[in-house]
Amino acid sequence: MAKTIRIGIDTSKSVFQLHAVDETEKPVLRKQLRRSQMLEFFSKLEPTKIGLEACGASHYWARELTGLGHQVLLVPPQYAKKYVKRNKNDAADAEAICEAMSRPTMRFVPVKTAEQQAALMLVGTREALIRRRTQLSNSIRGYAAEFGLVAAKGLDKIEPLLARIAADTALPSLAKEMFATLGKEYERLKADIGQIDAKQMAWHKGNECSRRLVKVPAIGPITASVMVMKVPDPGAFGSGRDFSAWIGLTPKDHSTAGKKRLGVITRAGDDYLRSLLVAGATSVIKQVLAGKRQPSPWLAALLGRKPVKLAAVALANKNARVAWKLMISGEHYDPSRYHAGEAAELGAREVRAPALCTGSGSRTSLERRGKSLGQRSKSPAKTTMANA
Repeated sequence: MAKTIRIGIDTSKSVFQLHAVDETEKPVLRKQLRRSQMLEFFSKLEPTKIGLEACGASHYWARELTGLGHQVLLVPPQYAKKYVKRNKNDAADAEAICEAMSRPTMRFVPVKTAEQQAALMLVGTREALIRRRTQLSNSIRGYAAEFGLVAAKGLDKIEPLLARIAADTALPSLAKEMFATLGKEYERLKADIGQIDAKQMAWHKGNECSRRLVKVPAIGPITASVMVMKVPDPGAFGSGRDFSAWIGLTPKDHSTAGKKRLGVITRAGDDYLRSLLVAGATSVIKQVLAGKRQPSPWLAALLGRKPVKLAAVALANKNARVAWKLMISGEHYDPSRYHAGEAAELGAREVRAPALCTGSGSRTSLERRGKSLGQRSKSPAKTTMANA
């Protein structure tokens, strides 16, 4: 039998499809295994290169197979999909993975340790609880409005609303009981989120890289810790631009025939990390427009010629590249170097920061934009948590 040089595995909960090739790239094995047969089968094989689609359980199998002496590569599903010829099934998927992992330019996902996955579970649990809290607060508001009780926006208005509901003698007793049940659930979620926030803050303080990232403007403890958790190997990216593209903060490219056509941002990569970076950038811009923070020349020039939301995304893009540089180099954030890079980017063009009126006189256009942005922004609690 020819020597196997590469095996692609299509994983599932209970059934695993294998596709192996030899040195001449000819298939030498097409086999289906049950979950209980996996480790026994690969323990008898000579060490070889194994490819898996990067999914929820792939990191576990990567650690187990690596422990048996094999080299495991995790292929992003969107890259492996392009090698499926036709008629998608488990065998075709395994063959596509085997083919994709052989490409010299293929990008792979770093294998996470159990500790890294536990940290990401902390982030995912917090995000799920916050979504549930938002759903619950909306339910309370909606039901209360049906009885003529309304409240202003903001999570800090929910508890006073529940107190008004409890004191309203016109409400039916059944409605009060249901509101009390929703109120208890809201209080429990609030306590659970507080405990998880404390755990994440402790993780941030115990991680040297996260403590360095938090010194970058618009990056707070939540954003810094999430970035370190989700990017265990920043060296997998060739540049800060590649890292920003992975997050989805770079424009779509539709260029052809020497004509450059750039569209909206790709929104690829991790939605949560991208939203944290954009929320942090928006918070900084709000402070600049309100006259509470002195903008850098680059940001001042950008706000003078671009819409606020576009400027927020551009600032998030820049901060992502700065964060990658700090992670890859181990350096500390240096504001002088940061602003020097901005000055070089501006080039010889003279940039004059827009005047920010802080008195009681007439508002400048930037102040009016800041007020408009504040009216459209989400709840202050969410922005503060992301950028504290």
